[in-house]
Amino acid sequence: MTSSQEGYLGWSDGRVLVGEGPFEALPGPPESGVAFYRNSYGLDGLTPWLRPASSKWVLREDFFRKASLKVEWQPLDASGFAGVFQEITDSIRRGTFEKTVPIVVEKGRVSEGEAASLFGAGDCPEPLVPYGFYDGASGFAGQSPEYLMRVSGTRVVTMALAGTARAEEREVLEVDEKEIREHEFVAQALVSKLGDLGELRRGPRGIMSLGSIVHFHTPIEVELAHKVGISSLIDRLHPTPALGPLPRTGETMSKLIEWRNRLGAPAEFGTPFGAVVDGEFQAIVAIRGIWWNGREVRLPAGCGVIEASRLVNEWRELRLKREAVKARFGL
Repeated sequence: MTSSQEGYLGWSDGRVLVGEGPFEALPGPPESGVAFYRNSYGLDGLTPWLRPASSKWVLREDFFRKASLKVEWQPLDASGFAGVFQEITDSIRRGTFEKTVPIVVEKGRVSEGEAASLFGAGDCPEPLVPYGFYDGASGFAGQSPEYLMRVSGTRVVTMALAGTARAEEREVLEVDEKEIREHEFVAQALVSKLGDLGELRRGPRGIMSLGSIVHFHTPIEVELAHKVGISSLIDRLHPTPALGPLPRTGETMSKLIEWRNRLGAPAEFGTPFGAVVDGEFQAIVAIRGIWWNGREVRLPAGCGVIEASRLVNEWRELRLKREAVKARFGL
């Protein structure tokens, strides 16, 4: 790292965009040049666009390095998550939610090396997308399998990514009614949010393989009938039901944010993190990452809860996701 602030994002052409600070905070995307997008889960930031002092492109194969640190992870107490899970299932029975996404956060402390070495670290094969941001002693770095959207001209591409299993359980996932139902909640909600903007095409549901994990995946794209601003598209799509409540109302968002705060979720977990380059915008959903502040680190993971969900199964899925992140970063 060459400055006290840096950010990076994998681009769809195989390169990595790197921005070096200081960053100029802007209320909207610039008409030309480069700016990163970083915000809280509630999209509360008034100036979420960050224009770097300089930027560069790096070939994906030349970007990554090995993280040089060791982390002592603290044992997880399931009681907090179990309490939130019970509140969610009660809310689903009352009809407040059809689906929502609680978070578990595994905490640790760096015992050797520096947490900042996570920035730009780890093997990141496609379709995973590398992302990260570093600001003094704090930052985050991850490898997301999910992009919120890619916008080029009048074409907007997004995806439904929900439904999870171990790689060896792929055949079971393909016929798992609960996982299919969870995935369809997400896909149908995205179609509903985008359908009035232009000609929409939904691809077939398939399976994305990510090494030890597999997910249901459905590509969705729309050809805009009229110009729609990037910030407006972000507001429309975030959070998708893969990381947010269904239905999405002021009440359900407030309740989910309350649960997230109670369980210690980082403010940026599950948010859009992206960049605009001369009007072309790409953003991932900030999952499968590690957050740090000094020597303290947090590894969050979320799971979709619907009426058919069971506590032990969701707890097992959360562990699977955290283990995959640790493996990517050599932890």
